Amino acid sequence: MAKRSLTASPRRGITAPQGFRAAGIHCGIKKPGLLDLALVVSEQSGPIAGVFTRNQVVAAPVTVDRLHLRQGIGRAILVNSGNANACTGAKGLAAAKKTATVLARHLSIPSHHVFIGSTGVIGRALPVNRIVKGIPQLLIQLSDRGGLDAARAIMTTDLRPKSIVLQDSIGSRLITIGGMAKGSGMIHPNMATMLAYFTTDTSITRGALQRALSLAINESFNCISVDGDTSTNDTVLCLANGMAENRTIKEGTVAFRRFLLLLTEACRALALAICRDGEGVTKVVNIEVTSQGSFARKNLRLPWGWGKVVTGPRCGQPICRLTMSALTQAIDPRACSSVTGQFDFPR
Repeated sequence: MAKRSLTASPRRGITAPQGFRAAGIHCGIKKPGLLDLALVVSEQSGPIAGVFTRNQVVAAPVTVDRLHLRQGIGRAILVNSGNANACTGAKGLAAAKKTATVLARHLSIPSHHVFIGSTGVIGRALPVNRIVKGIPQLLIQLSDRGGLDAARAIMTTDLRPKSIVLQDSIGSRLITIGGMAKGSGMIHPNMATMLAYFTTDTSITRGALQRALSLAINESFNCISVDGDTSTNDTVLCLANGMAENRTIKEGTVAFRRFLLLLTEACRALALAICRDGEGVTKVVNIEVTSQGSFARKNLRLPWGWGKVVTGPRCGQPICRLTMSALTQAIDPRACSSVTGQFDFPR
């Protein structure tokens, strides 16, 4: 059974695994006093996995991260809030590359070991000089207790920072997964408008890490919706440094399945935190699909992703939305109950 922590601790969230440090500062993108630049650094490079937005219009940092992910090795993650660097053309792409290059130079590592993220207002030029000037301060403040500041620095309309720590023993070694996320509005699969970053001290192959992250996202971030919008910046990254010194995990093994369960639980916890923090949200509804497989999952996303949903005695709205989807022919009207909210689908 995984040991779970969502409470305050000296090494919280993204810095809980061995060998990770983080920091969050104000560099001048947002109003004075608000953190807007986060950095996570591992003591040593390791395999990194990523999943990104499926929107046809992607932000500059997504383009850079996809390019760097081809090498499959990571060491640092730099994220700014307050500006999405999306729909900014060639200048935006150049600005994104510059932030990665400058940080890489400070750390004396290849630029493709640096991954970046941006979140905030779309269509405005990224104040790249403010970010560049903030990097030395970030490096000074790096700490294994900096996870909470980092989580705060990536917030936009979020009401609270979101972080998670999970631990489990695989073989004779204790492994840890730490994570942080932001997301509040424009939340809808695939993934939603959100950024999520995970670190782990697990020793795992690059292929196994990518497979585990993709599967975990399908059971978490790809299952949430607040208002039906999918963003240009959606990014989930998971960086492993192997410092737990466990036997290297490979796909298809018992150890891989244990790691997958742990990562899936971490993703689900942060996905639920995003839902609870959604703009205007007062209730969180969990829909359990017990039949029809991927067909039901795909089509149930539509009716529950259209903004506000009225439940209880005035539940006609979600029922109408459901029957407008491709599942219309599969619903037995006699099996619809306004009390239970349950629907029977033919096997």
